[in-house]
Amino acid sequence: MTLAIDVKGLTKRFGRKTAVDHIDIAVPQGEVWGFLGPNGSGKTTTIRMLCGLLSADDGTGTCLGLDFRTQAEAIKLQVGYMTQKFSFWEDLSIRENLEFVARLYGLPDRRRKVDETLARLGLTDRQRQLAGHLSGGWKQRMALAACTLHDPRLLLLDEPTAGVDPKARRDFWEEIHALSEAGLTVLVSTHYMDEAERCDRIVYILGGRLVARGSVAEVIGQSGLITFEIQGADVRHLAKALQGQPGVDYAGFFGAALHVSGRDRAGLESAMAPYRGRPGLAVHETVPSLEDVFIHLQEKAP
Repeated sequence: MTLAIDVKGLTKRFGRKTAVDHIDIAVPQGEVWGFLGPNGSGKTTTIRMLCGLLSADDGTGTCLGLDFRTQAEAIKLQVGYMTQKFSFWEDLSIRENLEFVARLYGLPDRRRKVDETLARLGLTDRQRQLAGHLSGGWKQRMALAACTLHDPRLLLLDEPTAGVDPKARRDFWEEIHALSEAGLTVLVSTHYMDEAERCDRIVYILGGRLVARGSVAEVIGQSGLITFEIQGADVRHLAKALQGQPGVDYAGFFGAALHVSGRDRAGLESAMAPYRGRPGLAVHETVPSLEDVFIHLQEKAP
């Protein structure tokens, strides 16, 4: 198995604060990995170290077969990096932006490459439109076009779908999986659990440390979490009563149902007992959601 990213002990400090604390990451070529964690957890810092924009204070390993600490410039030429904030020129058209990026990379036959990229991302009819006049979804699509124009081997996406509508998010992910099928490796940070579930594997960072990794099923299984679901009328009034009960680590809503989670089965069963058989309520055990697991990890962090 060829690894696109294979780093150990990745660490970054800013003064006395350790933003990334000895993280190990091994991402196989051609897979899509989700990078999750709350704001300030170290996701963006990790991504920037992997693509050579930040120097690591500690750690060894490779990115695309190159030493990520000593060959950063060579890595940059083979990586596409899409930042959280739209970072292209809003007073240039879509085509002008892509042509400028093509010149930066010194691409041969730039016109043909830009035409192909515009067609692949569905941007041909909008190519003369100013980037500053685009909606969030079209800006996102243009940014993806610019990041893949030079045929990178690794794509790093930092919360790329924040603030865009559901259809734009779906279309974006269809394109990501198409790129992955063609051999591109993708590492994407996101706050959306449905997006995390589209990834081959996920890693969860908290306080600069990696606290969970694996497929969605593996992460849920490793958590040891037990979840009960309560459905029915006025179920919203039960959350406050259940929160803090012995065995209950977390009680929160998942759609119209109340999820009650913890690791102490006996305590949870005792907490559920008063509601079993109550008219208008249905209580049953369910598979924990990814959101249940991540909230549990976050609340139990030291």
